[in-house]
Amino acid sequence: MIHRVAALILALFGAQAAHGWGYFGHETTARIALANVEPRTRVGLARLYAAERELGTPECRVRSLAEASTWPDCIRGEGWRWGYTFAWHFQTQPIGEEYDPRKNCGGGACVSAQIARNHRILADERLPANVRLEALAFMVHFAGDIHMPLHSGDNQDRGGNDVAATYGIAPGRNLHAIWDGVLAERAITNARPPLVRRYTVAERSDLAGGGPVDWGRESHALARDLVYTNALGRPPVPGEEPPEAVLTQEAIAAALPIAERRIAQAGLRIAELLDSAFAPGPLPEPERAPR
Repeated sequence: MIHRVAALILALFGAQAAHGWGYFGHETTARIALANVEPRTRVGLARLYAAERELGTPECRVRSLAEASTWPDCIRGEGWRWGYTFAWHFQTQPIGEEYDPRKNCGGGACVSAQIARNHRILADERLPANVRLEALAFMVHFAGDIHMPLHSGDNQDRGGNDVAATYGIAPGRNLHAIWDGVLAERAITNARPPLVRRYTVAERSDLAGGGPVDWGRESHALARDLVYTNALGRPPVPGEEPPEAVLTQEAIAAALPIAERRIAQAGLRIAELLDSAFAPGPLPEPERAPR
């Protein structure tokens, strides 16, 4: 009974504290990626899916890149087994501080480090297919997570989870949940042209590139400069008690282009990670945090 209660508490905490984009958002980043990868990458992915049964997660399937993108959230239901991975989804740092890629990442237990780690595992063809498939799911999911601003920047409020928020006229949410869910969903469905498509060379040049540390720094800056000010109607006070936020229709309209761009960036950057992992040649060098 004690073990069951502990597992339940762990699962509930993880579910509250570290979801990124929500299932629709993650699946969209995966579909953007798949529309922009090279043919050999598609072949490599299809071969890995054949090892899905060996993951031992029959309730959480990985038969496609879209399913892989949500698998790390799905396995939260078994906190007793996967609880050690919950800290891998984020790397929040106070918006009043400069972003430090080494902070809140002891032993590599943070989102930026785990993108790099799982990318290297995925690229290593000497490893068993099920090990590489697990790495694929983690890498794709975490590359989505790190593009959600509140996975990198917060105001000592658990990435906005402690900020009660109203979305338009709908109360009863929190700031993190709004950016995870309704805001991302509206950005995706309203995007013109659609986000899931083949992007031009010019678009990829504008949106893609960089590495996990760069992406985390971008998200931290967006949380600092836009997310909190947009939601509160004023610049946040570092360390203040979480005030209630109200996203007016004007605030929602201002936030939508940012959410849309971050989702597109995540998808195209996932495509680059995948193409790199399935490219012939030596293993990619892992990204190193600056000293």
